[in-house]
This record gives sequence, structure tokens and C-alpha cells, in this order.
Amino acid sequence: MAVLKTRVIPTLLYRDYGLVKGERFDGSRHIGHPRQAIKVYEMRGVDELVLLNIAATARGAGPDFDLVDDLADDCFMPFSVGGGVRDADDVGRLLAVGADKVVINTALVEAPATVEESVARYGSQCVVASIDTKSTDVSVDEAWVRSGTQPTGLDAATLARRAADLGAGEILLTSVDRDGTMTGYDLATITSVAESVNIPVIASGGAGSYQDLVKALEAGATAVAAAAMFHFTEQTPQEAKRHLHDSGFPVRL
Repeated sequence: MAVLKTRVIPTLLYRDYGLVKGERFDGSRHIGHPRQAIKVYEMRGVDELVLLNIAATARGAGPDFDLVDDLADDCFMPFSVGGGVRDADDVGRLLAVGADKVVINTALVEAPATVEESVARYGSQCVVASIDTKSTDVSVDEAWVRSGTQPTGLDAATLARRAADLGAGEILLTSVDRDGTMTGYDLATITSVAESVNIPVIASGGAGSYQDLVKALEAGATAVAAAAMFHFTEQTPQEAKRHLHDSGFPVRL
């Protein structure tokens, strides 16, 4: 039986015509244009790339189809896109203009039929359920939507099970509290979610070192996403994979 490779996935956050990165979902620092980043990651042979339009839902806007269409021409690796997805038609249009997978966050809670209908039309492999968590009085891992501004009252594991039941192909699990801090992933929540579903879980939010990636995988993640450590340090996805390989994880070198 083929062994599922461990993926290292750079994440790009898009707002106002450029890439941004901050801490705890405060995307206030501009760091360049997505096309430039895509070309760099393409040369470095990353496993997959995630592009999230973090302003779309907050502004009541849909996905930027023209942007995705434009960027997909330069992206020859698996390309996951999210932000502003409202229904299965949006998912279909994103796939048509070049996305390989579509990331669904707010609609997972506010319009769950979006996930179910998208899976029925395009297959579970195209649908990524995004769960953003914060530690609150309700739960140490309460799920939030609308770019981390609105609580749901649900813990991450409960929402992950709902997503899996709706047919989502994998979970993108992001810690808002750790996002951009490079202090390590929220390992407890990763374990809780991974033990609750039988679909892949991508750990996101907090990676600052190659060893942080190892710890997330040991906690139950099947893939690791990172942004700040690739933007602001000398660490690279390729060296990350070499470290994972040396730590016993199957990767594509």
C-alpha cells in the first residue's frame, strides 16, 4: 500500500492587491505580490500552496476569480484557494479558473450546504474545511469565522466532525492565538481534532522552526502549513522536508 507523503504547505494571505502577514490574524504588514511568491515557491518545489483572501468575507465580497485565474497561470503545484466562498457555484468557478482545491471557512458554519453540495458536484478531494480557533471562556479551542472575528460557540473537534460528515476532504486547522508568533503550533487542539476525524488535518498557525513541524505531525497532523517562518527567516520548505525526512516522516524530496 502506498504511503501518504507528508506535505509542507506555504500559506499566502492576500489583501488589497498584495500579500500581508502579521500576528493573530492582524494582516497589517505588506510583504509583496503573490505572483512573485508563487514563482519562488515554484522554483523551490513545494508540495502545495494555499492562497487565502482574508478581506473578502469581511467586506461581503465573493472570491476574486480574476486574481486566481491570473495567478494559476504561474502555479504548477497543487493550488488551494479560499476567501469569500459563499456557495457551491463559487467553488465551481474557482476550480474552473485554476484552483485545485477550495478552502471553505465561514460558509462551513453559516451555510454548511455549501460543503455538501460542493462535494457532490466536484468531489471531496476539492474541498478543504478551514477551522480557525481561539482560546476563550467557551472553550480552549473555540472555532471562529469571518477571519477570526466572530465566535461560533463550537469547539474545534465538533466542527471538524461536522465538516467530515458533510464530506470535506481535509481540515485546515489554524490557531489564531499562535498565528504569526512562530512560537509553535497548538498541539493539544491538533491532537483533539485529528483524533475526532478520519480525514487529513493540516496544522497551521505558529510554526517557527523545523522541529515545530515535527511536533505537529507527532501530535496527529498529516500535513503542516506555515507562513511567517518562510517569509521572515532563512528557513525554506525544502530544508523543512529534509528535516522531516531525517526525523522519519515520508516526504517528497
